[in-house]
Amino acid sequence: MEERIEQLKNSLHSAGVYASKIAGYFDVSIEHDGKGFVIDGDTKDVLMAKDVFLALDKLSSDSQIDETDIQYLLDIAKEGKLEEFLKTSDEVFYMTPSGRAIKPRTLGQRLYVDSLKKSELVICCGPAGTGKTFLGVAMAVKALKSREVSRIILTRPAIEAGERLGFLPGDIEEKVNPYMRPIYDALSALLGQEMFERYYDKGVIEVSPLAFMRGRNLDDCFVLLDEAQNTTPEQMKMFLTRLGVNCRACVCGDFTQIDLPKGIQNGLKDAITVLNGVEGIRIVSLNDSDIVRNSLVARIVRAYENAKQGES
Repeated sequence: MEERIEQLKNSLHSAGVYASKIAGYFDVSIEHDGKGFVIDGDTKDVLMAKDVFLALDKLSSDSQIDETDIQYLLDIAKEGKLEEFLKTSDEVFYMTPSGRAIKPRTLGQRLYVDSLKKSELVICCGPAGTGKTFLGVAMAVKALKSREVSRIILTRPAIEAGERLGFLPGDIEEKVNPYMRPIYDALSALLGQEMFERYYDKGVIEVSPLAFMRGRNLDDCFVLLDEAQNTTPEQMKMFLTRLGVNCRACVCGDFTQIDLPKGIQNGLKDAITVLNGVEGIRIVSLNDSDIVRNSLVARIVRAYENAKQGES
């Protein structure tokens, strides 16, 4: 079968890498005859390749396309989910001061963001690079800006990632800052450094170690527990029972990066088992197809998964 694509809104003609990548993925031939692209091959593969071309054309009008986006479009086209993704691909839910549009970039992220909009508590697990923390913080900032809540509380367990860092000098804030750096970076990107510092100084945004949550009652806030895979069941229960009136919560973690001592039960896994099906709680699982950080990260995650399966 042969298909011709002549009318494209954007200048994909200059990006030959798109054509070669699409052709290689679907095993079709793609040539440019001066007027448009001519795709030749098996009917099913040709139609999928055409759909990806048109999807790239649509998406590149809204945002910059990178290799990760292209690979994701190829994968979901093969799964028959491309049309479903395109229906929600332009749903921007937050704009940063620099003009960056924040929106879900995968179907898994779409489910995650929708769950955060509709549920009081969302528990999300997934590998590195899937946007668990960033999207959670973005939804917290959105809730604050729209006055749905009056403050943001961000917390994580202060556990070293397989290293002994030793004694850290300074006051308590200086001691916990290294553990909170990923959250600080997300807030700075979403609010701008000046606005973040202003909110932080006024106590509108609070970043705190999980141990400091004990005994508190969290009202009228959006609270996010990051790195939840490093909690014990007791810590997780302590955190979840802090939630007060008009409190929305997000718990996120990565089961492939657990730093708890051997033999210690995992609080995130325990919570997913215990709370599954409880009204008002949504549990979302992201996977390597939802990785948007860098296509190399997705390949690294898959390699480790394959190695682990080989060992077992």
